[in-house]
Parts: sequence; C-alpha cells; structure tokens
Amino acid sequence: MKLNVLEVSHTVAGGYCGKLLADAGAAVTRIAHENPGSAFHHHLHAGKRSVGPQPIDGHTVATHAAGKNVLVEDTGLDLTPVRSAHPDLLVVSISPFGRTGPWSRLPADEFTLQAWCGSTASRGLPDRGPVCAGGRLGEYAAAGYAAVAALTASAGDHLDVSMLEAMLLTQNTYGHLFHQLGAPDREGPVRSVELPSVEPAKDGFVGFCTITAQQFQNFLVMIERPDLLGDGELATAAGRRRRRAEFLEAVHAWTTPRTVAEILELADALRVPAAPVVGPDALPEIEHFRERGVLVPHPEGFLRPRTPYRLTRGPVPRGASPAARTGRPRFVDLRGVRVVDLTAFWAGPSATHLLAALGAEVIKVESAGRPDPMRFTTVRPEADEWWEYGPIFHGANTGKRGITLDLTRPEGHDLLQRLIENSDVLIENFTPRVLDQLGLTPDRLHARNPRLVVVRMPAFGLDGPWRDKPGFAQTMEQVSGLAWITGEPDLPPMLPKAGDPIAGVHAALATLVALDERATTGTGLLVEAPMIEAVLNVAAEAIVEASATGTVRTRTGNRDARAVPRGVYACAGEEQWIAISVDTDEQWRDLAAVLGWTPRVGRDDDHDLIDEELSALLRDRDRDETVALLLAQGIRAAPVLTPSEASTNPQLEHRRFLERLVHPVAGPLDLPGPPFRSARRAGRPWLTRPAPTLGQHNTEILTGLLGLTPDDVAELRARGVIGETLRGRE
Repeated sequence: MKLNVLEVSHTVAGGYCGKLLADAGAAVTRIAHENPGSAFHHHLHAGKRSVGPQPIDGHTVATHAAGKNVLVEDTGLDLTPVRSAHPDLLVVSISPFGRTGPWSRLPADEFTLQAWCGSTASRGLPDRGPVCAGGRLGEYAAAGYAAVAALTASAGDHLDVSMLEAMLLTQNTYGHLFHQLGAPDREGPVRSVELPSVEPAKDGFVGFCTITAQQFQNFLVMIERPDLLGDGELATAAGRRRRRAEFLEAVHAWTTPRTVAEILELADALRVPAAPVVGPDALPEIEHFRERGVLVPHPEGFLRPRTPYRLTRGPVPRGASPAARTGRPRFVDLRGVRVVDLTAFWAGPSATHLLAALGAEVIKVESAGRPDPMRFTTVRPEADEWWEYGPIFHGANTGKRGITLDLTRPEGHDLLQRLIENSDVLIENFTPRVLDQLGLTPDRLHARNPRLVVVRMPAFGLDGPWRDKPGFAQTMEQVSGLAWITGEPDLPPMLPKAGDPIAGVHAALATLVALDERATTGTGLLVEAPMIEAVLNVAAEAIVEASATGTVRTRTGNRDARAVPRGVYACAGEEQWIAISVDTDEQWRDLAAVLGWTPRVGRDDDHDLIDEELSALLRDRDRDETVALLLAQGIRAAPVLTPSEASTNPQLEHRRFLERLVHPVAGPLDLPGPPFRSARRAGRPWLTRPAPTLGQHNTEILTGLLGLTPDDVAELRARGVIGETLRGRE
C-alpha cells in the first residue's frame, strides 16, 4: 500500500511531519487555512499539494480524506466525523501534552514546554536566570517522532504524539535516571554553560567540545597549558564549573589573540572537536556546506537545507547524487528486522533505541576494551561494576541485546561479518575512515549481504573538506546557527542541548525509508544520515529567513516577538522560577486580572518595564499556585523544572511514558519509551528489556544465531575476543 497523506497543520510540528513524509516519497495534500506567506512557509510545505484556504473542521477534513491512508493533524481536530467516514485511516495527532490525560487541554507552546521538560532550567549562568533554547526544537522533535510512527503503524490506528514527551527525549538527558541510579542532589542552580564551549577569538567565536578525557587533555595542550594536565578538579565538568572564572581566563588568554581559522587548524591537528560559531547568514559561505551542497535553492529564490539523508544502491561515490525513489512508501513492519548496532554516545543509540521499541531486533556490539563511552558517564564510580551505572547509556539502549567483540582481532572481525550477513541493517556513527580501516566498506558489506541496509551517521558526511573532522552534538549546534540564536544578548552563544537525539530520530526515519525501498527493489542500500544535516533542518527557519530577507536572528534571551510578555521570573523560595508566554490581547488582560496588576504600559510598548513589573509582582508568590491560576485562565505558564523533576507528573503517569524494567546490576529503573501512544496497542508496553550489561548476550547470540558451541565461546572468552567485564578489571 502506497502512502497518501492528508495534512492539517498550524504549527511547525504538523508541517514538518508532512514534509518528512513528502521527502520520503509520500503524496501529501495539505488543507491550507491561510494564504501562502513567508519563505519559511514555502520551505516547510515544499513538495505538497495544497487545497484551500478554507476553514478546518471535522466534516471538511473527512471530505478531503477520501482515498488517503494517513491523516497528520496538530489542530486538536474533532476526529469523530473523520473516523466515522474513514475507519481505516491512520490518524497521527500532535499536541503539547497528548490528546489523553489530565493535562490534555492545558495551554502550552514551545517556550513553556521547554520549562516543563527540564531544558530551560539546565541552561544559563548560575548568577542569572534560566534561558530557553532558541528555535522550535520541540516542534521539530515531535514531528520527527510522528513521521517515524506514521511509517511503522497500521491502517485504522490512532497515534497520539506528545510534544512534551518528545522534548523529554531530546532536551533532557534522562535527568530522573541520574537520581534513580544514585547521583547525589546537585547544590545550587542546575543551569550551566559547558566549559569549554563557545569562546571568543580574535575575529569571532569558536566552539569546542571535549566529551572524552583525551579530548580535554588535548585541549589543554592546544591552549599551551600542559601544567593543568595533572589538575584532577579541572578534569571534571563539575570542577570546571566551580573554577569557571579561572578556567576561562586561561582559555581566553590563548583564544583571543588568534583567529577562528588559526584555532580550527590547531584543533583539527589535535583531534579536538571544534567549529566556527556563526549566524545563519554565514552558513552558505562555509566551505564544507558549499562543496556538499547541503543548502539548496528553492524556486522562490532562497536557500534552504536539503533532505537530511541520502539513499544510494551500493557505496556512495564521491560527489554522486542519491538514487531516485521508486514510489511512495508503505507502512514498514519492523518485526523480524535484525539491526546490528555499532553506534556509541547518544545520537546513534537513540536511533536504534527507537527501532527496538518499534519491534526491531537490535544487537548492540561493543568491545570489552572499548565499550560505548556513555558507560563512562557513571554516577557510581565506586561500584564494582561502575560502567553499568551510566544514566544516558540506560536511557538510550533499552530494548537491545548486547555482545562484545574485539574487532582488532581476526576472530572478532570475522564474527562481526557473520553477524552482519545474518542481519537486515547495520548502523554506525564513527568518523568515515573507521569502517575503511576495519575493511567494512559498504561495497564489501553488500558483496557479502546484498540485501543489507547500511546506515552511516558521520558528523559531517561521507565526503567534503570536513569528512574526517570529529564532531558531537555540541559541534553541530555551534556550526548550524542554533547556538547563535540561543542565549542572552550580552553573552556568547549557548548550546540548545538537543542535537544528538534530533539526529537519531532522523536516522531512524531514513532507515525506515531505506527498508521500504529495499522491499520494492530487493537490494540493499547505503544510507548517509549526517548529524549536521539533521540539525541544519531543525535550524531551517532562521536559515531561510536570512537567505530570503537578509534578517539575521540572534540571541534574545527568553524573548520572542511572537509573544509579549514572554519570560522567566523568580517566585518565592530558592530557585523557584515561572515561565510565562502571552500571545493575545485577551491573555494579556487575563494575566493582569489574575495577578491583580495594572500595567503602566501597553503590551507592545516596553518589554523591559513589563518584565520589571512582573518580576516585582511574582517574587513573593508561590510558583505552583501561580502556574495553576494562569493555566486555568488559558494563559500559557509552566514551572521551570529541573531535568530530574520533569519526568514525574500526572500526565506522564496517565500515558505510561516511563516503563519499569529491572536491570541485572542497577536494579529497577523507570525508562522512557517513544513519545506517542497507539490505540491499537491498548497500553501494551513498548520496551522489552533493559539496556544490556557489557557482553550480556555473548553466549546467547554466538551459539544461537552464529552456531558456535559453548566450547568455542569459552575459548573466545579466554583469549579476550569477547568479555563480560571491562578489560583490565577481570
């Protein structure tokens, strides 16, 4: 069944979901309720057929749904007439909290949802208030999950997508798991800015990212401070926060006399992830983007990000174009699909986590000598098996089985190839040269398994000047323009902190498109899904606006021209903040009435004075009581929750967002599933097993799937080819 989609949207969430499906080959018809407007509107709805403009109601939608397989809506549409006329229609609904549960009718927008999900509280300087992320990351994230859900569902189902849950998966690093696994409460404000991150250079800003201990040591060598290599406190993120002024003085003494180009050259030589931090107007001039053609012209005369993945039958020759799509996609059943997962950190594992929740058999491959580095982000360094207490590892690896193979040994290399021969998908997120070094190039893989879908998630792509440049989510946010629009006007750009799972959901979507293509052609494909191109797509609004009008967005703190007032204000008590967002005159009047306030200026006259008056009114009020009063009046408000607080509320409990699983070492854990509910599943859990312990399923997979004997497995273990404990801890 080919997919014909009807889209009814008034937000980026529904519009981008429709765009993702259209880019995948679906025929998308959009019922417009407005006349075509901005360049961004043209970008978001490119590739769709539009009817209207006309009013949106259930009967009108039912009429246009004839002959369609899927309805995507984010308007809160009355579905009764649609369901009555088209019982086999798959309906995908996107809303702030989900369409069911005690909070389903509460008012919210991107800004207040960032406060609800724990994102805002984690960003900013301790001596200032919390700061939201720039852009509409939550709407894009919800759209990505909605598109994945749409491609893996079945006729007649209703998929209920929650923006809040999508944002908990993408803008909150599993904060509640830190506490469940034994992390102590952090003293003082939870907000911070990474160190090092975006730092001043002689001619602009340069962004750094030092995820691993080796990268931080290389960074100290680069800034000519080898004397700090033995400083154990500075080697930790917490220690650098405590000594922020001292550390930045050392960094800036080195960066400010040098140009961005000089710094990047040295950083590349030392394998320190780094990138220029520029506004959206400067992106077309970046050599790598220009050579790879990642920003493409729209017929209306502006540049926009291209589809963030490429499908090719066989390996991608340098400079080659993707193969043509053969038709519109169908629903993809992941049951029986085996995925070999060579990913690490967060972006790749979040993609395979989603595939596992949707029914795929995912086998995570690590090494006892070099496991997934997210195991090292542990909250129990004193524990015997401390590598089993990494919160992000647990959050992103549920539903998988795990084995260890030493790929530097011929036996390990051979076993991996045998595993791949018996699988449908291989996913990896190394730099491109790693597969080459392992002799696992796509052409060799396809020679051994012609039906294999090879999904590659390099930071910057498989070709271009930055092909072998290391990069993490922070790097992507720094160079995409997202950091440029996040933060306070008088401070350097800040990180939105969402790039990893954003890249993950796009890679999962690309995998589904490739599996559908394989079902049509019978042959395997190479999927190139670079992190940077996913992040550029969620930064599209600022990129398109700069190209089309010359208007360059920059940092405005918590303010936005679309909502006045919009801000974060201190309430009574320590670190009790409230987020308020007003976008109509009626809400403005209701806000004044609820607070017993007579503003001295009009809503559009003086935001500084409005903020001053609101700050004075709110500083002695109880946060949660005030939030409840405002929500009851239809005013968008939220408590600014910490990441650990954000996952506990009646709405999430009602929707069973967290599922309890028992890990063999860490014990009972509440783990997040996908951010949508399926009417057909009737509440059945999405998660099948907790994250694997190191090498947990070695015997099970090697004997059951690859046909080895128990003696063979024992010999491999004795020789160190496999292992169930960290090498050196045997």
